[in-house]
Amino acid sequence: MPKGAARHTHAFPHDFWQTAITMETVSQLSQEIPVQPTGLPTASRETSSAAIPVRRTLVLTPSLRNSGGIQRYTRTLTRALEEILGSPNVRTIEAGDPRVSLRTGRVRLSALARLGFAWRAFCGAVGWRPDLIICTHLSLGPAGWAAKLVARSPYWIVLHGIEAWRELPYWKDVALKHADRVIVTSTFSREQVMRQHKIGSEPIWSLPCTLDDKLLSVTPAKNVRYPQLSHEQRVILTVARMDATEQYKGHDVVLRALSSVMEKVENLTYVIVGDGDDRPRLELLARELGVANHVVFTGEINDSELVALYQRSELFVLPARTVVGSPNPKGEGFGIVFLEAMAFGKPVVGPWYGAPAEIIRDGQNGFLVDPEDPASVAEALSRLLADPDVAIAMGKAGKNYVRANYSYGAFRQKLREALAI
Repeated sequence: MPKGAARHTHAFPHDFWQTAITMETVSQLSQEIPVQPTGLPTASRETSSAAIPVRRTLVLTPSLRNSGGIQRYTRTLTRALEEILGSPNVRTIEAGDPRVSLRTGRVRLSALARLGFAWRAFCGAVGWRPDLIICTHLSLGPAGWAAKLVARSPYWIVLHGIEAWRELPYWKDVALKHADRVIVTSTFSREQVMRQHKIGSEPIWSLPCTLDDKLLSVTPAKNVRYPQLSHEQRVILTVARMDATEQYKGHDVVLRALSSVMEKVENLTYVIVGDGDDRPRLELLARELGVANHVVFTGEINDSELVALYQRSELFVLPARTVVGSPNPKGEGFGIVFLEAMAFGKPVVGPWYGAPAEIIRDGQNGFLVDPEDPASVAEALSRLLADPDVAIAMGKAGKNYVRANYSYGAFRQKLREALAI
């Protein structure tokens, strides 16, 4: 999470949508290629004052093979749908490709895989006749729109962040404009989508990310395998993928701030969780800055190790930069790792501009900083490390804030309200 998520930016070929197929043939093929149930346990349907009609809902998802934010959001959405509508009324079709990058963990869809996914979505719409279709990523929008035309059912599309902060290829733009509901995860994204794509506020519905409460019940690893993390060390933590295309996350800014903080704080170690093709550059930068002995690059780790590091750290920092108004926007669409850190009682340091600024209450559960300025980051880190009592109080405030506003129960209730309208 933490951990990032692959963004599929491929458009579907024009000629695919123009292929003529008889309804009889489609029905036969939809039986040959069945839509698979999600496999999640059936949960009892909760009661509510808002009446929810039983809806057969078809969820079109990107590959769920890795543990990025989009994948976790999709799993949470599917889980909530099953609990609200009943497991038999929710089915998923997952895009996938056996070619997974061992370096970044990203799944790249080949043209054949994209066509195969679109075909399965089309067949699923004909064979199952869902009452609602939900695409959990913009790249799946053309398939969702085609399924909508076949099933004559409304469809929703989920926008996570920068994939929707730019001009879109024709078919994605058409799919977005024809969505019956556009789900956004932050107010910042809502504003960008409305401005960029001239969409009114009526079809847009905010359904923020939620904390993965299962992470809180994971048993932390007992043996820390990093020799730099002795009991005397004071630990600051970043959890984020290190891809060359995502240098906006701000690892480099924290590294440049570290020397200044170390002048005031003894025995300081900066732990970076995650991996990617930008890691060699960051490791070199740490050596050039003379802080390499105070930086731990863990690479990809399991949840048990992640929980141990959240507990071991004193604070969390991710000064992710946000850039809009350009052909290549940058920034966090939400920043779910901030929720994770707060849930473990840690104060957080994040950017003053962008979606994460909606989560961080400056001076209450953390500090907002200029993500372009190492001095600003250094000042926030130093203030928290210099006064552990204040840091602990902020951590407690953040923990209560997450429980009240970003729990799974709050997510499910907001989804129920969307389904009831």
